[in-house]
Amino acid sequence: MTQPSTPSFKVVQVCSVAPLQGPTLSTTPTSLPLTFFDLLWLRFPPVERLFFYSFPHSSSSFFDSVLPALKHSLSLTLQHFLPFAGNITWPHDSSIPIINYFPGDAVSFTVAESNANFTHLCSHLCEAEKRQPLIPHLNTSHEQASVLALQVTVFPNSGFCIGITTHHAAFDGKSSTLFMKSWAYACSNNLGESSSLSLPQHLTPFFDRSVIKDPEGISQAYVDAWMNHGGSNNRSLKVWESINATPSDAVKGLFELTPSHIEKLKQHANSKMKTKVKLSTFSVTCAYVLACLVKAEQPKTNRIVFIFSVDCRSRLDPPIPATYFGNCVGGQMVVAETKDLVENDGFITTLEGINEALIRVKDGVLNGAKDLVSNMQKATTDRIFSTAGSPWFEVYSTDFGWGRPKKVDMASIDRTGAFSLSESRNNDGGIEIGLVLCKREMEAFSTLFVQGLESF
Repeated sequence: MTQPSTPSFKVVQVCSVAPLQGPTLSTTPTSLPLTFFDLLWLRFPPVERLFFYSFPHSSSSFFDSVLPALKHSLSLTLQHFLPFAGNITWPHDSSIPIINYFPGDAVSFTVAESNANFTHLCSHLCEAEKRQPLIPHLNTSHEQASVLALQVTVFPNSGFCIGITTHHAAFDGKSSTLFMKSWAYACSNNLGESSSLSLPQHLTPFFDRSVIKDPEGISQAYVDAWMNHGGSNNRSLKVWESINATPSDAVKGLFELTPSHIEKLKQHANSKMKTKVKLSTFSVTCAYVLACLVKAEQPKTNRIVFIFSVDCRSRLDPPIPATYFGNCVGGQMVVAETKDLVENDGFITTLEGINEALIRVKDGVLNGAKDLVSNMQKATTDRIFSTAGSPWFEVYSTDFGWGRPKKVDMASIDRTGAFSLSESRNNDGGIEIGLVLCKREMEAFSTLFVQGLESF
């Protein structure tokens, strides 16, 4: 009997794309200090996203038409994002790391070809390892780290995938999405041989770091935490090694909560909760997913810690522009006893904890921020769950000129153990949830997720 052949994957080209020389270069900053929002994520794994697009044409057609357009529009887009063609360094004469761009710096750009099953990769369930070749990698050492890497993989007569990897200390999810949408805008507008790009206001990045005030010394607290992590005066830019390893039989699953599901969750919660509050789609989604996850996984730890991010741009005093580029998210922690989630109604228990955290945000989005890194380091003996992405990013509207993505996959959750959130690919107001589990846990989660919704 003939054995099934292993899908082939080959790297066609490894190159660099530099910002195209043009008038925008003189007005874009080339150096950015890291704020405390950035420093929070200094040693965390990079963020990896995969955008899958349908392109039912030959490889030659892709290389002749699509690839040149992607490269040229990228070089134009980088005119507006100069520091992110550079690197993070931590000079000995600087108290904080800095992002620097020097003329000649460029973004790593890999071109590959694969005959893997494109439809399977775009499905709601596939083996996590099959996505790994599609992910670009940052060049990182103890002394220096690139902040952006890109890869384009073509699947002949099926489609192509754009992979983006960003250093978490340089981009938050909103900034990463802004960059991708700016690139897509440049590409879809068929700028040809143009040497400059004018971005609309909602896509123009705002870089002024002076708007981030730090009267409480949060930056110094984060610097101290990282410099004392793993030794004294530790200026390493390497990833924090205690991040989760991906199970060998890991499966990536996508699940959806439709608007009717979300309404049912809110109605059920209002009938059970002691205190009546206005429930958000975010809170009921996270609470339901977390309740199913804990029951599927059955953690051996005594405590569950749930960490979620809150966009601070509109919540700072005074608020800062929505297009502020960098990190501007605060972390909130919810702690619960594992047995309360496994034995009781974990959905309600978790939801009450999330609502309490959201109330704390209203009292001051930066309350407790100074101790966040040290608290996360102390929680390593607990089972930590977290979120990644947001439905507000509208990643499925990222159109390079060949239509909306068939799938947007947050590949970095393979290692972080987070579950991702985005708007539904169906554009119907629902929420798409992505998570990576071993096969047994994925089967258990799927059953709990579906049966729970049917029981309301």
